Amino acid sequence: MIGTLELGLIYGVMALGVYLTFRILNFPDLTVDGSFTTGAAVGAGLTILGWNPAVATLVAVAAGAAAGCITGLLHTFGRIDGLLAGILTMIALWSINLRIMGTSNLSLLREETTFTPLREAGIMGTWGSVGLMLAGVLVLKLVVDWFLSTDLGLSIQATGNNQQMIRALGVNTNATTILTLAISNGFVAGCGALIAQYQGFADISMGIGLILVGLASVILGQALFGNSSVFLATVGVIVGAVLYRLVIFAALSVGLDPNDMKLISAVLVVIALLLPMIPGFSRLQVIGSWRKPPPEKSVVTEKLPVPAGAGAAAPSARSGTTTGGDANA
Repeated sequence: MIGTLELGLIYGVMALGVYLTFRILNFPDLTVDGSFTTGAAVGAGLTILGWNPAVATLVAVAAGAAAGCITGLLHTFGRIDGLLAGILTMIALWSINLRIMGTSNLSLLREETTFTPLREAGIMGTWGSVGLMLAGVLVLKLVVDWFLSTDLGLSIQATGNNQQMIRALGVNTNATTILTLAISNGFVAGCGALIAQYQGFADISMGIGLILVGLASVILGQALFGNSSVFLATVGVIVGAVLYRLVIFAALSVGLDPNDMKLISAVLVVIALLLPMIPGFSRLQVIGSWRKPPPEKSVVTEKLPVPAGAGAAAPSARSGTTTGGDANA
C-alpha cells in the first residue's frame, strides 16, 4: 500500500507534464511514450557510469525536453499535425533509447540512486518516504502554478484556448507551443529516470501506453476536483495519479492478471470521461463540498419613503399608482 502511494506520487510528476500539453496547450502529445523511456535510459545509463544520480536525473530532464522540442518543431515549422508529429518522435526515440541503453534492459542493482539515502536510513517504504515524496511533488506543483500565472504562462494558456486570437495580439505561438512541449516532456523524462531508480531497472518497453496512464490521472483527478482554477486542477492531477495507482493495486489484489492492466487503464479513462455526464455528478465533486454556495440574490423590495402626513396619498412603491383614496381626494 505504501509502495503504491510512493509510485503514485512519483507518477504525479509525469501527470503534471501531461496536464500541461493535454489541458493547457490542448495538444495530443504522444511523445510521452518515448520520452519517458528516454529519461529512464539516460538516468540509468549515467548512474551506471558513476554519475551522481541527482545530476543524472537532471540530464534526463534535459533529454526529454529536447525530445519535446523536436515534436514542437515538427508541428510548428514543419506544419505536421500534432498527433502525427508526436508519433514520429516517439518511434524515433525507440531506436535512440536502444542506442543509449545498448541493450533492452539496464539493471541498477547495487548502484547508488536518488533513493539510496532513504533506504539506508530505513525511511523507504514508510510514511516518512510518502511525506517526503508528497512534499517534493507539491513543491513542483506550486512551481507549475506560479509559472502558469506569469505573463509567459498566461500566453501559453491563451495559446491553448484561442491560438488565432493570441497570435493577433503579438504572441509567438510557435515559441509557446515548443516551450510547453519541452517542459512537459522534461517532466515526463524526469519521472522516467526516477521510476527507473525506484524500481532498480530501465526497460525499453516501460514507456509503452504511458500516455494512457497520464490521461487517466489527469481526467480522473479533474473529474473529482474540476478545472475551475489551475491550483485545483494541478491538485486533481496529483490526486488522480495516486488514485490510478490505487485502482491498479486493488485490481491486482483481487487476482486480476497483470497483462490486463492496459485494459483496466482504458476502462478507467472511459469511466472518468463519462462521470461528468451523470446528472447531478457536479454536486458530488470534491470541489463542490469545499465551496460555499453563492449567496442567493434577494429580491429588493425597497420602499420609497413616505412623507409625513401624506397618508394614503403616497404612491405605491410597486405599482407607482395612487390608491383609491387619492383618486377620491
